[in-house]
Amino acid sequence: MTLDHTVRLRFGDTSRAAATHTNLSAVRLDGPVLWIAGDETATLERLVADNPDAPAEFADETTYRLGDFITLPGTDIEEEADVEGLARTGHFLWAIGSHSLRRKQIKDRHDGQKALRRLARVEGQENRQILVRLPIADIEGLPTPVREIEVAGEKHYAAALGGRDDLRSLLRRDEHLAPFLPIPGKDNGLDIEGIAVVGDRVYLGLRGPVLRGWAFVLELRPYVDPDEPDRLRLHEFDDGFTYRKHVLKLDGLGVRDLCPDGDDLLILAGPTMDLDGPVRVYRWHGAGRTQQPTIVRGDLITRELELTYGEGDDHAEGLSYYGDGRLLVVYDSPAAVRLTEDDAVIADVVRLPPRS
Repeated sequence: MTLDHTVRLRFGDTSRAAATHTNLSAVRLDGPVLWIAGDETATLERLVADNPDAPAEFADETTYRLGDFITLPGTDIEEEADVEGLARTGHFLWAIGSHSLRRKQIKDRHDGQKALRRLARVEGQENRQILVRLPIADIEGLPTPVREIEVAGEKHYAAALGGRDDLRSLLRRDEHLAPFLPIPGKDNGLDIEGIAVVGDRVYLGLRGPVLRGWAFVLELRPYVDPDEPDRLRLHEFDDGFTYRKHVLKLDGLGVRDLCPDGDDLLILAGPTMDLDGPVRVYRWHGAGRTQQPTIVRGDLITRELELTYGEGDDHAEGLSYYGDGRLLVVYDSPAAVRLTEDDAVIADVVRLPPRS
């Protein structure tokens, strides 16, 4: 890893109480601000740069509840959405939930039959099953999510995918992915952990399942239902399906995040199971020009960076292009050295190798 420099992320009291600062799962740079998501809430966080030209710190946090913009699928708008990916393009900010199930953990205080019963419990949370598009307006010089905006005389509303286009429902008959829907994400079950938007196409990176060493990226073409402007639907591709599957040779790793770089996609990859490292950044060459399902190997995929990881901590989860051939990386379960005495969290800015 070629570390260029570090930046501090400073969160408010509410986010620190919710442990958002130590459960970072997604990040996107957007001019003078960073959009951040943690995987234990149903919110998005906006941090503002202290110096837009050369930030040393992002702070002045504002929290936005997803339930204030869209109707969440769960009955409790405070139930976590497990937002694992953010994308920023045009007038919109996109967010994707993990869509995963989870297995109860055995904690230090659990023993015997109680511990075994917990390990047998698998549960889902409806709010995890979201794909959201929020309009972004410039308010007092800062990008700000709103319920609706008007652009060139056309109104655009906060909208979410759902109904018959719900992703878990669409995958129930998939020959590769359907068998993994009942399996928790950390057990190599379905677990969406990255999103990138290129033109009218949305790419979703799967941490799991990984099949015989092959990772998956789904491609969608969402559009707004003209009769329900707060609802996203999916265009069909030429084969009649509303999604495409791309399989990627990532040395047995799953996708942790996606980030556009021109026509390429940068892929943050790590273990699909609850394991430490390795963690790498790959480049999928020409992903944005792909017009059919692709087996991504050989010259189509190159390993760009090896990132650091710890033992039980420092898990790279979020990736954002930072300009000038650099990437911003944020960490779940940050190591103690990333937590400063004045309550900031340290993120890395790393430099990509030169393009050949």
